[in-house]
Amino acid sequence: MSNDDVGLDGTDGVHAAPDVEGTGTAVAVTRPPLAAMLEARSVALVGASARPESLSYRSLFELERSACAPVVHLVNPRRAGETIRGRNVLGSLEEIDGPVDLVLFAVGDDHLEDALLSAAGRGDRSGVIFGNAAGPQQDAPHLRGRLTRIATEAGMAICGAGCMGFISKTLRAIGYLEPAPLPAGSIALVTHSGSAFSALLRADRPFAWSLAVSSGQELVTTAADYVDYALDLPETRVVALVLETLRDADRFQAALARAAAAAIPVVALALGASARGRAMVEAHSGALAGSDAAWEALSDRYGMLRVHDLTELCDTVELVQCDRRPPSRRTGASAGHGIAAVLDSGAERALLVDVADAQGVPFAEIGPPTRARLAAVLDPGLEVDNPLDVWGRGQSTEALFTEALLALAYDDHVDAVALAVDLVPEFDGDESYRLALLEVAEQTAPRGVPLCVLSHTPSSLDRDAAWWLRDRGVPVLEGTRSGLLALQNLLAHRDHLDRPARHAPALDEERRERWRRDLREPGVAPGRFAPALLADYGVPVLASVPAGSVEDAQRAAERLGYPVVVKTATPGILHKSDVGGVALHLASPEEVKDAYLELTQRLGPAVTVSTMARPGVDLSVGTFRDPLLGPLLVVGAGGTLVELLADRSVALPPVDLEDARRMVDGLRVRKLLDGHRGSDACDLDAVLRVIASISAMAFELGDVLRAVEVNPLRCSASGAVALDALLEV
Repeated sequence: MSNDDVGLDGTDGVHAAPDVEGTGTAVAVTRPPLAAMLEARSVALVGASARPESLSYRSLFELERSACAPVVHLVNPRRAGETIRGRNVLGSLEEIDGPVDLVLFAVGDDHLEDALLSAAGRGDRSGVIFGNAAGPQQDAPHLRGRLTRIATEAGMAICGAGCMGFISKTLRAIGYLEPAPLPAGSIALVTHSGSAFSALLRADRPFAWSLAVSSGQELVTTAADYVDYALDLPETRVVALVLETLRDADRFQAALARAAAAAIPVVALALGASARGRAMVEAHSGALAGSDAAWEALSDRYGMLRVHDLTELCDTVELVQCDRRPPSRRTGASAGHGIAAVLDSGAERALLVDVADAQGVPFAEIGPPTRARLAAVLDPGLEVDNPLDVWGRGQSTEALFTEALLALAYDDHVDAVALAVDLVPEFDGDESYRLALLEVAEQTAPRGVPLCVLSHTPSSLDRDAAWWLRDRGVPVLEGTRSGLLALQNLLAHRDHLDRPARHAPALDEERRERWRRDLREPGVAPGRFAPALLADYGVPVLASVPAGSVEDAQRAAERLGYPVVVKTATPGILHKSDVGGVALHLASPEEVKDAYLELTQRLGPAVTVSTMARPGVDLSVGTFRDPLLGPLLVVGAGGTLVELLADRSVALPPVDLEDARRMVDGLRVRKLLDGHRGSDACDLDAVLRVIASISAMAFELGDVLRAVEVNPLRCSASGAVALDALLEV
């Protein structure tokens, strides 16, 4: 057996397990391909070069820096017999005695397929494809498809194509020079972007890594695989992601669920949420980008912390990796809770409030004991409030900041405390800020309320002071907006952990199969099923009658009782109001006749006649199929305001009543449901039941329904009723 087969514990990589059922037959046990890749002890470098500027030379240099000192084989048929960095170059993979754990493919696209076929045929366990795999004639989709098929059939894990490789606890399998040694610690990084990979590894931050992967196009091995592996590492306490799409949505959700169950924060920068961004991602990676709604839904379900740029990601990761956590609010009301801040500038206090208000970051309502404690140390004329400006006549800065921060940290409404100062270099040697923070950190350790510095101007940050604080466990956030959002993310992680257990509805198999059969009936307009479908799922529907003539419409109106509504029912018209397809407040047979004739002349002979609903607040509740995650539930402002306001909440079905309440509470139109300017409050429980019912429909029929939209859902004191519905199969 060659040295190539040595396992992590010094034993053979393929070893004998105990007898199976006393038969005396030993079963061969091998490490899974992903573990073989990330923990490789034997590596083949295909395309070896002696040029120091080449990718393969840098790869060899980095392999030699690996903690596990892997056995390395160099392969290049054009360099066979030469020596590079004291190692002999072989003419082919076939000259290596036995399979290797990992093959690094530092070859051009025209040689890539043959090299992978050779590795797969030998039984090599995994590979890294650095190149973009675009093919010699830009035949990228076909070449990538063939590479995926070769590796998948051989059971190989593959990092890439189009990646920078990975750094694990034991191995540096990268094609570019990165910091060495790279601090080992608690953060697992998976990024589709190679640039983000290098930027984060080189960040001037207190980041230490349990795993760092530039996964590229993920031809075989996906972000879900790497996250799952990282969660198995006991040292992983934070997961950081930079993703363009989801290539294995089901397993990714399972990994997020694992992280949530273990209270491990997952901080994700999702690229391509905008229309232009999606186009760029598709052109770049050849993958369908996740819609913004999909990322929202994942965040809602699993507590994934979405960030909007790399600065916010860095601030959030630095904050959430610390030991301190906001106090649980599970047993008490959250009203009045939030962050607290101490500043030394009135103008920057206003800046902090402005940015926090724009981003929805709450400040705590401090109580009378805290106000009294602060008033005792502030100069006369300074306002006692949160955030707090303490700049005065020049009393002991250290004592002033210490007492102010301590007072806020011990207020029951305060979830986290920030010293929001610029932390610039002090030419007079004043160390008041850092000494005050150190004293507060020590005194508040038993309470555990998060404490940090929020610097408004990163370009003037005193790096020595920042690292002095970081070394003592005080995070330093580098930007007003990004720092506030990091604090908001910290609270969001706490809030998700505080959520009560979900009570998802049971699957109604009989109802599900009945509707799957009816909705797939050939030649039947799906819209005809909408009222019955909604009613079967417990959604109140306004009484309506189809009509194909003036006489039909008038008889329907008499039966329903005036006033009535006449709406077009022509198939293919998705939004009736957009084409003038709704006539309201019809109070007589003559008005019904006129409306019918006007609508049918323009839009076709099919109409429905409905009763007029009482006034109320309109919502939109629906479900649509996301290309990555499947059915998503959307609740938003209704009527004609749904697109104008873009006021929505998104979730993965099924949701329970508490989930539905949280979705409604996240809407800007929420206040209208409580009554506005003398109007009666709506029956909120009825609204929540409708949302949960449509969620159950999406859960049971998501493989049949493309979209269901109840718009408007008229909400009033007497309940919630669907006035109109769109159904697409």
